[in-house]
Amino acid sequence: MIRIGALRIPGCTLLLLFLDAASVGVGLLVAIGLRLGHRDAIIHYLHGPYIVVRFALVALVFGIALYYSDLYDRSNFSSGPEISRGLLQALGSACLFLALVYYWDETISLGRGIAAISGPTVFLLMLCSRLVLNKMSGYSPRHVLILGTGATGISAVREILVRPELNLKVEGFLDESGKNIGKALVNPGIIGAVQEVASIVHRRQIDQIIVSLTERRGTMPVAQLLQLKFAGIAVEDAHSFMERITGRIHLVQLSPSWLILSEGFWKSAFFYAVKHSFDIIVALVALVLALPFMLLTAIAVWLETGGPVLFRQERVGLRGRTFEILKFRSMFLNAEEGGPVWAAQDDNRITKVGRFIRKFRLDELPQIFNVLKGEMSLVGPRPERPHFYEMLAQNIPYFALRYSVRPGITGWAQVKYQYGASVDESKTKLEYDFFYIKHMSLVLDLAILFETLKVMFYGRGAK
Repeated sequence: MIRIGALRIPGCTLLLLFLDAASVGVGLLVAIGLRLGHRDAIIHYLHGPYIVVRFALVALVFGIALYYSDLYDRSNFSSGPEISRGLLQALGSACLFLALVYYWDETISLGRGIAAISGPTVFLLMLCSRLVLNKMSGYSPRHVLILGTGATGISAVREILVRPELNLKVEGFLDESGKNIGKALVNPGIIGAVQEVASIVHRRQIDQIIVSLTERRGTMPVAQLLQLKFAGIAVEDAHSFMERITGRIHLVQLSPSWLILSEGFWKSAFFYAVKHSFDIIVALVALVLALPFMLLTAIAVWLETGGPVLFRQERVGLRGRTFEILKFRSMFLNAEEGGPVWAAQDDNRITKVGRFIRKFRLDELPQIFNVLKGEMSLVGPRPERPHFYEMLAQNIPYFALRYSVRPGITGWAQVKYQYGASVDESKTKLEYDFFYIKHMSLVLDLAILFETLKVMFYGRGAK
């Protein structure tokens, strides 16, 4: 896998990106050949002005449309009809956008005839590449062995089973005591004892060992693992494996020493200065672009329930300092007379306009001013209210550590997980927040902002 910031892109996804770009290139060349017909005319056209830019624009717009339609997530499409429908929707949206661009500037247009011919060709090439990759999935998988029966290892197997794109096959667990051989845990079960790891690796042709011992002291077969690792067998801690494939740092059996010794988390003062400057510049641009939407939202809120249009609420920010967050009001007035409570699905306190602006995250737009004041960042853990902060800090280990960075308008947890409305859901969101804090970078921030646009366009994950 290739890593961009903290994001690991599977090889199959990179291959699909390459095949899509090639499909666009081949489709356009075929269309040019069929439309012009004569060799000299084709050569003259290909030597025309901005031809590379024209091709690149089509490939970029098609790629973005495919990404926003989740067509690089292979788990969403398992059959030909599903893939065909998704491709038609994505490519149709891309063609509509390109038509608007060409109307605005005809000099970068490929020509109507070429565009009409290339569309079906590109569609067929992309469909074939996805169908072939689906057929190849599961071919020659890597064989995995779980050393130990710890909770993180069991969670790792569950993740592997629902992620066919990883191309991993779990052979089974090794029990610390050796007394539970044959017992089913997830699927498969316990196939041997920890001290038999070397013989089982050779017998089962294991490629990777994931270490998840409930107690390492006195049970870890250090000598055998060293020999296996130097023999080319991959050995990985279960927490690191889960972090890599899920984008979360799981809190189950997580020790303070792992957090202390793990790479990441610390960033220099220079990095924070660059990040803050980036926040200010992007926030100013976003404010200009968002002003029409903010004005329409304010009018809609006022027409439904009157003023005030803005809602101010105390939140916990950097290093535990409190500040007032700004939002468009999405609930009826005096919605929390009985005390603070989490928002819930189908919450009757939310207005009709409020439900709409929450779905598309328009209620969060005034927080651009919080960013400009330095109270928030564009990307970071979402700030909690003091009441919930105190409660969650008592019930979730390491919870206060998420406030070592500025809270954000959006974040890794917001684009990867649902709205948190309980202690358990807040714990899961904290696992995503820890991943972000560990791998924080401008590249990761850009990826999250890009993903946030998808959440806003499709209204996903909001209540």
